[in-house]
Amino acid sequence: MRRVIAHVDMDAFYVSVELHRRPELRGLPVVVAGTGPRAVVTTASYEARKFGVFSATPASRARRLCPQAVFLPPDFELYRARSRDVMAVLHEHVERVQVVGLDEAYLDLTPFDRPKAAARMVKHAVRERTGLTCSIGIGPNKLVAKVASDADKPDGFTVLSREMARERFAGASPGLIPGIGPKTVVRLESEGITTLGALAATSDERLAELFGSRLGPHLRNLARFEDDRPLELERRAKSEARETTFDHDIDGLAALEPILARLAGELCQTLVKQDSRGRTIGIKVRLDDFSTHTRARTRPEPTNDVDLVTAVATDLLREFDPPRPVRLLGVRVAGLDEAREREGQLELSV
Repeated sequence: MRRVIAHVDMDAFYVSVELHRRPELRGLPVVVAGTGPRAVVTTASYEARKFGVFSATPASRARRLCPQAVFLPPDFELYRARSRDVMAVLHEHVERVQVVGLDEAYLDLTPFDRPKAAARMVKHAVRERTGLTCSIGIGPNKLVAKVASDADKPDGFTVLSREMARERFAGASPGLIPGIGPKTVVRLESEGITTLGALAATSDERLAELFGSRLGPHLRNLARFEDDRPLELERRAKSEARETTFDHDIDGLAALEPILARLAGELCQTLVKQDSRGRTIGIKVRLDDFSTHTRARTRPEPTNDVDLVTAVATDLLREFDPPRPVRLLGVRVAGLDEAREREGQLELSV
């Protein structure tokens, strides 16, 4: 059976949520960003994007590029709540849904006699129920759907076959494709391969010489919009983490340990709410030279106990004893999926 996949992508999601509760800001350049000296833009309205302000732009640069913008601090609790509202609408209309983060999802429209009509109904329902707009791309696979959803933002609705996608984006940079990163783009450009059309026309043998026998042909498949990935209907996190980037570098265990304890407390509070436990406890330390170091320890039994997680994380930090001032500090509990599988096996054996 020919597959029909839709990709739903909320338009400037965080900003849209803010505008829904502050309608007086509509039409203005609005930027959601932190306030510290190292803060970056989380989302910018389309009015702000005209000034060169995009996600991941340093907030200080965004203020220089668009001083007239309204800057708002992020409210992630609200964004998570509105995301649940959106995903509930999707699940009400379509049985097979793969949620991808807070603001996007894939829908399997294959069972529908009129998949385009079903997608338009979903789009209308999201707006009616949440007051937010989304862009939808439809194609024969996830890759085509993903690229199509971004083609006519905001409030777009784009339907492409694989052949139509190849023709429409033949002149685009290979970086248009999710999974082809900046370093790969630079390497391709150094070989004279500057467009998706050129990449699609390059032989597997040549690409294998450049990138290896697996990655090379894979890049050509991506450029040809070939993608057989199934929808993953249930996303179960394998780990949960909390981390913070400091406004100013912090030096010394005495200053770092209380921060690590606070992060561990926030992390374990979430794990307890989710009834999740993991066996591997780890830390992440980024120094002022931007080098990143991780340390981890695996225990016999899964846990979400805050005292235990804090003790192990603190011990790991002391063993590492950062040799330079610290820019970022984080704590993680992994192996959550192992704990769930183990619980399931115990239930089956009872």
